Amino acid sequence: MFKTLKNDLPASVVVFFVALPLCLGIALASGAPLFAGIIAGIVGGVVVGALSGSKIGVSGPAAGLAAIVLTAIGTLGGYQNFLVAVVIGGVIQIIFGLLKAGIIGYYFPSSVIKGMLTGIGIIIILKQIPHFFGYDPDPEGDFAFFQVDGENTFSEIFRAINNISLGATIIAIIGLAILILWDKVFSKKGKFFQIIQGPLVAVVLGILYFVFTKDNEAFGISAKHLVSVPIPEDAASFLAQFKFPNFSAITNPEVWITGFTIALVASLETLLCVEASDKIDPDKNVTPTNRELLAQGTGNIISGLIGGLPITQVIVRSSANIQSGGKSKLSAIIHGLLLLISVILIPTLLNMIPLSVLASILFIVGFKLAKPSLFIKMYGMGWKQSVPFFATVFGIVFTDLLIGISLGLAVGVVVILLKSYQNSHFLHIEDNSNGKHKIKMTLAEEVTFFNKGAILKELDSLPRDTYLELDLLKTRYLDNDIIEILEDFSIKAKERGIDIKLVSKRGVVENPTSYVEFFNERPKSDLSLS
Repeated sequence: MFKTLKNDLPASVVVFFVALPLCLGIALASGAPLFAGIIAGIVGGVVVGALSGSKIGVSGPAAGLAAIVLTAIGTLGGYQNFLVAVVIGGVIQIIFGLLKAGIIGYYFPSSVIKGMLTGIGIIIILKQIPHFFGYDPDPEGDFAFFQVDGENTFSEIFRAINNISLGATIIAIIGLAILILWDKVFSKKGKFFQIIQGPLVAVVLGILYFVFTKDNEAFGISAKHLVSVPIPEDAASFLAQFKFPNFSAITNPEVWITGFTIALVASLETLLCVEASDKIDPDKNVTPTNRELLAQGTGNIISGLIGGLPITQVIVRSSANIQSGGKSKLSAIIHGLLLLISVILIPTLLNMIPLSVLASILFIVGFKLAKPSLFIKMYGMGWKQSVPFFATVFGIVFTDLLIGISLGLAVGVVVILLKSYQNSHFLHIEDNSNGKHKIKMTLAEEVTFFNKGAILKELDSLPRDTYLELDLLKTRYLDNDIIEILEDFSIKAKERGIDIKLVSKRGVVENPTSYVEFFNERPKSDLSLS
């Protein structure tokens, strides 16, 4: 793990700057104490990072759970009651891991995962536009279309245009220019520019800009446009920020329902992010999903016990880690330690970082996830790939992550059904045989009830006095629904003068009297039946 320290240390700094405002923003959007977001970020980095089998995944508080947390805190009668649900959720996640439920992550189509990455990239850019121009009423980390400040993604942008903060915008533009130059020019000039990352330089310049312009009415940046980390007065007040679960609420059924909801949603988000981060990992590492559920469950138990928000693996932080050259789990662990050290030692310095500079960093992260070339590539792959892809992107941008994924998955299933309908059989028509039209129907290797419509349509459209050859030589699975269709068709075939020849590995049968008996008598090695 330490062999890649030269890669992981710079990457961890970038992830730290991405994670800091998101931890605070998600806590604010969730109606939880701000420090709860920091706790979740620390636990996600250090604990989950150490236990996880992922080399590049980074965990922390998740925007997708913000609405659930916000509702649950009110429903359960307070934050400490809610923490019991977080602990329960962690236990359930460990059970999921032990039951090998992580395999679910492998059943999401590639087009939907790519759509998820692209949709998140677009939503990051759209959500950061107001912060870039110094308009910050909606907290960082609120990635839903309908926002907690009463606006939506696009109305917030229009409001930002009419409320531009000059100082915040100037340093954001400077920061963005530095990031682009660092990535395209300076990083190729020598090792120094590879070790010292552009985001760190942009943040340092942002702090210096704030310090030198804070008394300037025109170009200064007001406190509401800066990071806002809670500043404890002493060790006692720092420790007082940690909250503990009220386990007397464990008998409340609502607590258990909330715990199960957290476990289900957090596990699903984690598995999706694992699949997505593995896909964009240049080293093509494969994360063990069951181990990831065990790590996430442990992290949520610890986070809940000390007052933190629920944790998932987060694609924004993971992609920032990958883009910055992170190679091992050390990057995630160091980012968690940086969060811990910084909130203890330098909270005042952190509160001098302009949110607009952090927005410029997230702009780059978002753009690399949603490059225009990807849209062209997906469109060129045909409708079977592009339709689920664009449906997922649309759903994420105009609703939220889970609804967008669900929409893309639903469209993907429809595409599969359509292709199954089309590929159930192959027809070959010859001129005649013994005075009859000869039609050969070759069934696919697996024929299920999905194929009923296509096969029924072909059988019903056969002309009178046809010689039909049913070829089942390649068929390995034939659903009972199809057998019943053939049984029913044999009666119609006699009325329409259609002769049927059944060809299979067992042999050739002319006009079988009973298809059900014929198939049920077949040896297991010949044909699998439902």
